[in-house]
This record gives sequence, structure tokens and C-alpha cells, in this order.
Amino acid sequence: MARTTFAPTLQTNTMIAISIAVAVLVSLQLSSICEGLSTSTNTASTSSTRRDALGSILGGGTAAATAVASVLLLPSQASNAVETTNVDDFLRTGGVSMPMGVSGQAGKSKPETGVLLRQGTDISRDSKSGNVLAEILVQKESASGKSDPDDLMAVVTSFQSPWPLATGMVYDVECRDAKTGDGAFLAVTPPIAGTSLADVKDQFLIKSLFGPRGRFSFYGQPIDIKVKKSSMGDDGAYKILDVTYSTLSQATNTELPRRSRIVATLPKGSNQAVMLVGSTSATRWLKMGSDKSVGATVDSFRATAAPKTNLKIRAVPKDRFGEL
Repeated sequence: MARTTFAPTLQTNTMIAISIAVAVLVSLQLSSICEGLSTSTNTASTSSTRRDALGSILGGGTAAATAVASVLLLPSQASNAVETTNVDDFLRTGGVSMPMGVSGQAGKSKPETGVLLRQGTDISRDSKSGNVLAEILVQKESASGKSDPDDLMAVVTSFQSPWPLATGMVYDVECRDAKTGDGAFLAVTPPIAGTSLADVKDQFLIKSLFGPRGRFSFYGQPIDIKVKKSSMGDDGAYKILDVTYSTLSQATNTELPRRSRIVATLPKGSNQAVMLVGSTSATRWLKMGSDKSVGATVDSFRATAAPKTNLKIRAVPKDRFGEL
């Protein structure tokens, strides 16, 4: 009888011992974690303490993390849990070494372009002409000056692109070359205060594109943003900006200078500007002819109020599956 009760008792005692060990280790690390996550006026010291704290939380190689991992996981799992997170890279870039992998996408929200696709319509691109067609929804201009997010109108957008449509949950209306990074995407501004495109300031457009949750900020907000040129089209219906900026490479942690040409228009009856944003690397812009392909794509952009039909004015859910 002693033998039949011994195994369960040993297992129970072992589990109790493990629980006590984990509780002790966590309590020993708690104060340092809280200190590491607190705000400090000393940048170097803050980075160091945050690094230590994240090392404790994420498995940055501390003895405590190793001990807990070795108790709770199999040997191979414990090794991976401790070694796969590079805390220095996480603190410096907010990213990981393989951003397009599962770990790179985890926890990232979809970039905000302001685009609402019209339900019952599709994004299309003619493979021969490169013509892209998409119907989107924007807020109507209000006589009272108050914007109503539920009072929408349809706008037909079109442009010619040498690059294929980008597909996936990250993209709204975008064409891009995955190898070179050249591409163009649609974006919509927040409601504007004025009634004319000429009233829209350059910085208003820049802020809506380069904000912390914008399309260019998926792996970190761009820096050194400068408007090199701003002009209105001959008919006053389109505004064009040439912009330089830099993004941080997830592979090398170096700054990558880029160039962008942006065209914006204010469809009749709307209080939101619709933009087509073309971009490429500074090197390709200057030396490889991408200025011409990006420029031609931007020049082909048109956005006009859609003709009235029996199709309801209803937006596609932002996640394509859930609610708006």
C-alpha cells in the first residue's frame, strides 16, 4: 500500500516545491522590474534599467529567467525562451530581427490610412494597363461645419501602377514591389477645417501620413521629414508634395533615406482629402529611375464623387471580418 500512495505524494510535493520556487523567484525580481519600468530623467540609466526589466520579463538571459524556464519548460523550450529575445534590439527599435515573421507581426495593429472601402465593390488592377480602380467612402461636407462620421459619400479613385496590388490584412489600397520597396497607396485625411484644397496646410497632410500609427510607421515612426516642394495643379484640384524622410531598417538598424511624392485632392461634397502616396528609396529615386515611375503613378491619380446607384453607402469592416 505504501508503494501505491508514494508516487502521487511525491508528484504533489514536487509541484508544491516548484510553485514555491517560482513564487520566490518572482518576488525577488518584482522590485527590479518595477524600477526598470519607471520613468527616469537620466536616459542612459533609464535604458539600462528598462533593459534589465525587459530581460526579466521577456527572457533576456538573467539567471532568474533561466531558472524559471528550466523548471517550467522542457530543456529545448527553456533555451529558446531565454535566448530568442534580443532585448537591446527591442529597446532600440521596438522591433525584432524578423519583422515579417510570426514574432514580428504579433501585437502589431494594422496601419491607419483612413481608407474605408465601399461594401459590395472590389479593388481591381488591369494587368495590361496597370489601371487600379477602388471605390472608397469619405465624410460629407457639412453646412454646419460639424463633421459626422456616419454621413458618408462614395468616391471613385483610380491610378496607373507598374506594381502589382499588395494583398493581405495590412493593406487597404496599395500597389508595391516587394523586392525594391517601390510602391503607392491610398490615404484619407481627417476632416479638414476649410472648404478648399488651397486651405489645407502641408503639415496637416504630413501629420496624417507620418503619424505614429500611419502606413510609414509600421516598424517605427519616420524621422527627418521635410517637404522639399509643394505646388497646386493648374486646375487647383490637386496638390502635390515632394517629401524626404528616413525610416529605420529592421535588418541593420540603420537609417534609410526615402523619397515620396504625394498628391491630394478634395472631392466635391467631401470634407476629407484623398491622397495617393508614392515612395521609393532615395538611391532608387536618384539613380535608378524610380522618380519617373513614382511620378507617373502619382500624376495618373484621380478621385471624384461616385455616381449615385442603388448600392447602399456602407463600409467594409476594417478587419474585413469583424465590426467597424
